[in-house]
Amino acid sequence: MNAKRMRPLQALPEAALRPLRGVLTDIDDTLTRDGAIEPMALQALQQMAQAQLPVIAITGRPAGWSEPFVMAWPVAAIVAENGAVMLRRVGVQLQRDFTQDDAARAANLLRLQHCADAVLAAVPRARLARDSAGRLTDIAVDHGEFAQLGDPEIAAVLEVMRAHGLRASVSSIHVNGWIGAHDKWTGARWAVERALGLPFVPAEWLYVGDSTNDQLMFEHLPLSVAVANIRRFVAQLQALPAYVTPSERGQGFAEVVQRLLVAKQQSPLAR
Repeated sequence: MNAKRMRPLQALPEAALRPLRGVLTDIDDTLTRDGAIEPMALQALQQMAQAQLPVIAITGRPAGWSEPFVMAWPVAAIVAENGAVMLRRVGVQLQRDFTQDDAARAANLLRLQHCADAVLAAVPRARLARDSAGRLTDIAVDHGEFAQLGDPEIAAVLEVMRAHGLRASVSSIHVNGWIGAHDKWTGARWAVERALGLPFVPAEWLYVGDSTNDQLMFEHLPLSVAVANIRRFVAQLQALPAYVTPSERGQGFAEVVQRLLVAKQQSPLAR
């Protein structure tokens, strides 16, 4: 794929932004840098909340890692583990929902553990992600957070996962593997309908992402934007986002939010 097919954020028409109900977003390297939310991104989330425009975060990170953030950030929900677990703040309480029942998760856990062992045996430098203790429905191999794997090693991890019947994807930091039909796209629909009580109309939402595991969202949503650090993944993408921000990570996310808020303020309904 050619990076020139991604148009700059400035080319996104304000008329396309005005009907939006809210924003769906990745977390790692879209809102965060080195695992912590960037101040500009947190401010942008606060501005969205003040404008009564919901933000739903969808991540490959585990439920355990996501729980403190859903309680602290002004988001409607965080869908963790690539669509398997939804976390919400209800009053002062944390609510956790799953796509699979207890029996299915218990059975899948054994398969996931066997697969993790096989990955570590087949790829000598592979290491499970440090956040693995918080994972309830998937496994993750670190390729770019605390450990480094080359492209051939990442491909080998994917091959083992898929040979064990897992779905697998590559984020900016991890190779994730899971069992089930869920993914970021189904997680988005689930969260909008369950957390917000709204029918999921793709044209009413914009997605912001940064890597190959955001491709389903780039493909299915009419409006998709990548933060500028997407460029290191462009050669591996089968589906490109429609637009790209000038800046990377949380600053890029903030640029998307500012453009959306300006469009909303200039809408005839806002006057």
